[in-house]
Amino acid sequence: MRERTSAPPPPLLLLLVLLLLPPLRGGPPDSLRPVPESEPGPLQPFDQLYASGVAAYYRKDYELAVHDLEAALRSHRRLREIRARCARHCAARSPLAPPGAGPGAELPFFRALLERARCYHSCQTQRLGGPASRHRVSEDVRSDFQRRVPYNYLQRAYIKLNQLEKAVEAAHTFFMANPEHMEMQQNIENYRTMAGVETFQLVDREAKPHLESYSAGVKHYEVDDFELAIQYFEQALREYYSEDVECRALCEGPQRFEEYEYLGYKAGLYEVIADHYVQVLLCQHDCVRELATRPGRLSPIENFLPLHYDYLQFAYYRVGEYVKALECAKAYLLLHPDDEDVLDNVDYYENLLGDSMDPASIEAREDLAMFVKRHKLESELIKSAAEGLGFSYTEPNYWIRYGGRQDENRVPSGVNVEGAEVHGLSMGKKSSLKIDRDLREGGPLLYENITFVYNSEQLNGTQRVLLDNVLSEEQCRELHSVASGIMLVGDGYRGKTSPHTPNEKFEGATVLKALKFGYEGRVPLKSARLFYDISEKARKIVESYFMLNSTLYFSYTHMVCRTALSGQQDRRNDLSHPIHADNCLLDPEANECWKEPPAYTFRDYSALLYMNDDFEGGEFIFTEMDAKTVTASIKPKCGRMISFSSGGENPHGVKAVTRGQRCAVALWFTLDPLYRELERIQADEVIAILDQEEQGKRELHINPKDEL
Repeated sequence: MRERTSAPPPPLLLLLVLLLLPPLRGGPPDSLRPVPESEPGPLQPFDQLYASGVAAYYRKDYELAVHDLEAALRSHRRLREIRARCARHCAARSPLAPPGAGPGAELPFFRALLERARCYHSCQTQRLGGPASRHRVSEDVRSDFQRRVPYNYLQRAYIKLNQLEKAVEAAHTFFMANPEHMEMQQNIENYRTMAGVETFQLVDREAKPHLESYSAGVKHYEVDDFELAIQYFEQALREYYSEDVECRALCEGPQRFEEYEYLGYKAGLYEVIADHYVQVLLCQHDCVRELATRPGRLSPIENFLPLHYDYLQFAYYRVGEYVKALECAKAYLLLHPDDEDVLDNVDYYENLLGDSMDPASIEAREDLAMFVKRHKLESELIKSAAEGLGFSYTEPNYWIRYGGRQDENRVPSGVNVEGAEVHGLSMGKKSSLKIDRDLREGGPLLYENITFVYNSEQLNGTQRVLLDNVLSEEQCRELHSVASGIMLVGDGYRGKTSPHTPNEKFEGATVLKALKFGYEGRVPLKSARLFYDISEKARKIVESYFMLNSTLYFSYTHMVCRTALSGQQDRRNDLSHPIHADNCLLDPEANECWKEPPAYTFRDYSALLYMNDDFEGGEFIFTEMDAKTVTASIKPKCGRMISFSSGGENPHGVKAVTRGQRCAVALWFTLDPLYRELERIQADEVIAILDQEEQGKRELHINPKDEL
């Protein structure tokens, strides 16, 4: 614990005065809107309603479960609204004035402070219908609502009540914050089919308006509909700054003090104020990241706020509004002053204006200018507080430069409006698409008889290759035979018989398990070793073909068979394996892939080596990041291998297996030795022991049959 002093040194006193000044507001002025009357009666605590709803669900009282869970969600939403409105109302009604000079000069400041506290307490008590303390909840409940867990219960309850459209809404809302939840993705597809709900009707009940408007703006921009793009981007900015005000207001609640138990805290007056307010300020300063992060993600959309102005400057240029284009370009430069493209744009727009007005009189957009001014002051105050109060702080990079627009004609210089040809763009480079190595392919295939089929270009993608004859017909038969002896239902899928679809059974086995069974004589050791050998062969091919400069290691090796279940194949519209990426969380709605846990972020390359073709369906497909647009479809057959890089550049899945059994060896590789597959290392040791035994037998001229 830090040494406490009875009074802060003079520089810290000055810091405290600055910290307690009324905060600068970014964006449009937050005029006080009329507050609707509270619902009759006191607001019920949302944690109690949530607990009641969950208990009713497990009692199979689905009507009561729906009633209480929906009430819990409304209460949670209403509580946030009340807290934010009271904070805004009391900040306007009781502004804090800095202390003056002379004896008792600080008293007006503390009077204002007490008045604001009284206002906030009165406002909350009146609107909540009781003390605010009733609405303090545990971290577990807070986490459940942040992860939208109530919607998981709701979708199940609604389906029990045969309310399919509401089940779809609840499932979709949950899935938006939990994109790795493949079972929910499959539920949505099943519900939509049952209810006849099309994709465009899916509703995210917790969608953030500023993110929705931004996405709509990008979509209209991509099809050169600049008028509508401008409308949506401007709407997104208004909503963003409104959300920013609410985010900052909610930061003013209770804070966690890591170093000490709050009740045992014995610091002096000024340290108490400084400690608490600095934590509030850190929370408010981080609203930039909060507002740029989609639900359920850890990583924000890169360069999110600046991108609004980058899109707008070019959109306004395309509709001939050069003054607004210049204002937006200058606004963007407030955060990226050395961006050469936008600097060129500014010069170009100024030349377009000619003598009609003085370009120097056109300033950056006021909304962002105010926001940046406040953001920089906050940063300076936090750094000063860190130095004065003795804690460490490193300013995050909130405006990452590589999150920029990707259209080819970003700089309009030398292009007239009528003849300008603007191509489609993405929403910015995604974290999953940043590959630190050189992308190369076409290296030697190392083994005879292997047939090259298609490369990345022919497969309409990046870092993809299709090969045939990696296995012989005899090897396929041998592997298929050993599979029946070593596979376990649900192996590799946490024991789930049907992890991706209820219409198929999944069985699997690892290399180590195969060798163990072979060593015990439960399957032919030669066949078990073939599994090991062909996976090593595949690794060498992938490493060589993609011309990697470092060793490729196994991160997971799995033989898997999926079998169509009889009587469940009529009118199937699901996939055997939903569309996904191997090292990031695919977010089709946002057209992004988030390289963060629980994704296997360490995976770099993937391969699938097929063992048979005597089944129906089961085609391997690549798609765009929307998880809908198929870019390539591959029919499995004996000895065929598809390999590709594991990131968001290669979303893929498997079509439904509607008859028979489809078997393959699935391989995932990493360039990081820290993530080598443990079972593979153990398998290597088993092989080394077997080789030593075999060598010893040869030296002693022992025929293995003589041991029987």
